[in-house]
Amino acid sequence: MNEQFVVPLNGLAKGWTRFTLLAGKEFFSAFGNEDILDGSVSVGVAIEKSGDYLGVDLSMDGFLSVPCDRCLEPVRLKVSCEARLSVKSGSYGGDSPSGTTDDGREIVCLEGDSSVLDLSQTVYDYSLLSLPMRKVHPEGECAAEADAILSEEEAAPSASPFASLKGLFDGK
Repeated sequence: MNEQFVVPLNGLAKGWTRFTLLAGKEFFSAFGNEDILDGSVSVGVAIEKSGDYLGVDLSMDGFLSVPCDRCLEPVRLKVSCEARLSVKSGSYGGDSPSGTTDDGREIVCLEGDSSVLDLSQTVYDYSLLSLPMRKVHPEGECAAEADAILSEEEAAPSASPFASLKGLFDGK
């Protein structure tokens, strides 16, 4: 748990509360994911408190550095995403709500009578989910050694790995 991302709910005034947090290299390292080499993600937090309702809007912008899928050198990728949460607390008789609300907010349930909301896991998850499936440098920007190997493979058509199996059952 990163103390910077823990929001005390008891002291919140009614209406909107806004602040900005920064998730850096240390934040992402705390989750033990060795694929995140560096990062700087600015997290805008807007909390709306009205009676029993507590809505949290997160807006994340920045970058994460991860190993390139082609050359394994660090590649810096943009992170830009939003999360909308509806925070529920109290006892639900063992049947806690899940899913989303009618307005598309993800429902987050606080354990027991907790008076704090830890946003660190949400910020971590949404930041990683905003990364592309293929994490690669733009064409021609990979490490020179990797580019040389990749261009050799593209120039020479590779034989099918199944070619050696051809005729395996012939003659029996």
